[in-house]
Amino acid sequence: MSIAVVGSNMVDLISYIDRMPAEGETVEAPNFTMGCGGKGANQAVACSRLGSNVTMVTRVGNDIFAENTIRNFQDNGIDTTHVLTTEATSGVAPIFVDPDSKNSIIIVKGANAHLTPQDVENAREDIAKCSLIMLQLEIELETVYSTIELGNELGIPVLVNPAPASPELRLDKIRGAEFVVPNETELSLLSGMPVDDMDDVLKAAQVLLNVGIRNVIVTLGRKGAVWVHEGGSTYVDGRAVDAVDTTGAGDAFIGCFSHYWVETGDIEYAMRMARLYASDSVTRHGTQTSYATGEDFRGRLANDIAEVNLPGAANEKKA
Repeated sequence: MSIAVVGSNMVDLISYIDRMPAEGETVEAPNFTMGCGGKGANQAVACSRLGSNVTMVTRVGNDIFAENTIRNFQDNGIDTTHVLTTEATSGVAPIFVDPDSKNSIIIVKGANAHLTPQDVENAREDIAKCSLIMLQLEIELETVYSTIELGNELGIPVLVNPAPASPELRLDKIRGAEFVVPNETELSLLSGMPVDDMDDVLKAAQVLLNVGIRNVIVTLGRKGAVWVHEGGSTYVDGRAVDAVDTTGAGDAFIGCFSHYWVETGDIEYAMRMARLYASDSVTRHGTQTSYATGEDFRGRLANDIAEVNLPGAANEKKA
């Protein structure tokens, strides 16, 4: 059960704040932490911790962060054969988390902007052994497009997480993906439509289906997620928890979804498991540091997982 992640790595610089400063104002942050992140790396770590064999295709910088990033991949059991060193700075992500656990993020791509279609082509032999390719938009769009083409050529399904949202993303270039997984903000930008309620979300997702994308899974934060496809839509409700930090929750969802979809081929089941995994991650601070191992996940949420395994259970309803 192997997954290839072609994407980013970042150094997360997380400030826990009472409020954002006004223009010209300086405020003190009560707490700060630094760790490994980036959407590609986060999703890779989540997959690997749950038990998938993961190959990472990415670029790190030539600075003090690079060695730690590579070591973090290795410590999490991720194949680093195609983690390439670049004459550039590492990607960084200043993150601000408010008292309600909501976050605001700035990214600096750094070395991630240097990951090329040729780098991905050079990894073809290892990618060809995988059951799923995962992509995000913290690398250059041409590399995203060429990787989708490679997946189609090899007959490997591709999942695209269109984040951070980019107005330059061409829907016709990603219609070869098996899954596109945006949040509400990203869906609105991709479709050019509002997403104020569930009806809006379904109409906006239909725009993506109309260009040929087969499965659109919209993450809705604490409200859960909805899968929209040619046959209709399926809604999975959120799980109430005492959240302390939502940073990386979307990546936790996507990583867990990918792991269980590759394992079972069941989209609804994978969504239900991803809902549990993501809701568990927000109860701890940090990004990758909040992701449970498969053993911890199955132990801590044993009762919830048992309900998912019951036919017709799982807080699921047709939207």
